[in-house]
Formats: sequence, structure tokens, C-alpha cells
Amino acid sequence: MVKDITIYTTNTCVYCVMVKKWLGSKNISYNEVNLDVNPERAQEPVDLTGQLAVPVTVVTKADDSKEVIVGYNLAKLAPAVA
Repeated sequence: MVKDITIYTTNTCVYCVMVKKWLGSKNISYNEVNLDVNPERAQEPVDLTGQLAVPVTVVTKADDSKEVIVGYNLAKLAPAVA
């Protein structure tokens, strides 16, 4: 069971829009951290992935385990939020 979803995004990221649109189409709520608005949080997705890429979607399960998905990757995102 999913406890929380956080997406790290930027204003110019097309794939960020696609992830948000896909989650919205499934009526799945999420928290967005826009790194253009919150540059002080830019290190968080780097620490999670080792990359300077967005979107980074963090799915936290009921047992507090986390699954981190980089990019628009429905093959990983769909089962993570199921």
C-alpha cells in the first residue's frame, strides 16, 4: 500500500508533466517539489539517485520502504503505485 508519493520536478521538464498527468489520470495524489521554486532542496533527488535528472518520483510504502523512479518510466512507476 502506498503511503506517500513525492515528485521532484522543474518548470521546463516535459517528462515531469507526463508523470504528473499520468498520476492524475489514475486519481493518485502526490506531493510536488519544484526545484526551480525550491532550489534549496535540489540535493535531495541527487542524494536519492546519484544523478542530476528529473523527474524523480519517490513512492513511500506503508512499511516506510521507498521506491525511487527516475524519468517517465511507467514500467517501474505503475507497479510501484499499485
